[in-house]
Amino acid sequence: MTISDRVRIKDVRVLSDGWTTLKNTTFEYRRASGEWQMQHRETYERDNAAAVLPYNRAGRTVILVRQFRLPAFIRGYDDLLIEAAAGVLDNAEPEERIRAEAEEETGYRLHHVHKVFEAFMSPGAITEKLHFFVAEYEPSMRVSDGGGLEHEGEDIEVLELSIDEALAMIADGRIIDAKAIMLLQYVALHVFR
Repeated sequence: MTISDRVRIKDVRVLSDGWTTLKNTTFEYRRASGEWQMQHRETYERDNAAAVLPYNRAGRTVILVRQFRLPAFIRGYDDLLIEAAAGVLDNAEPEERIRAEAEEETGYRLHHVHKVFEAFMSPGAITEKLHFFVAEYEPSMRVSDGGGLEHEGEDIEVLELSIDEALAMIADGRIIDAKAIMLLQYVALHVFR
């Protein structure tokens, strides 16, 4: 039996259709016992996205970005978030989109990006799946100051940190972005051993 055999969608209502779509879905779910149970869930319909962590093996450095995030601020985080460069796919292939996003945000034109995994970041409420990449960079690959796109409201600071400093920033709470934490741990295990 597949999951499709255990779910019957009964009703879908759009609650908000602004920047992304918020839906309320009524469905029946067949429990492990075989009993059908009526449930209601709200889902934030968000397009898939990609994130990248550029690293320099010789210098033992990584490139991260720092920017304002309203949801984190609303939740009481009174600082800019340090993150991995990322963006929505906008109907592009993940590898193509992350190269463009990296250049917009960090100013680096990455030649070879390597996909390391995919993950749902908040599968209980958000439909978005992230594609995670790493890419080796050299200082000569910097083609601009980065900073993101002003017309999209981006005001991004580019950070070049040693891998040791970045890992320490996870430990002391200065880096709390899940994308950055996952990618930093990946490069710590697989690149900077």
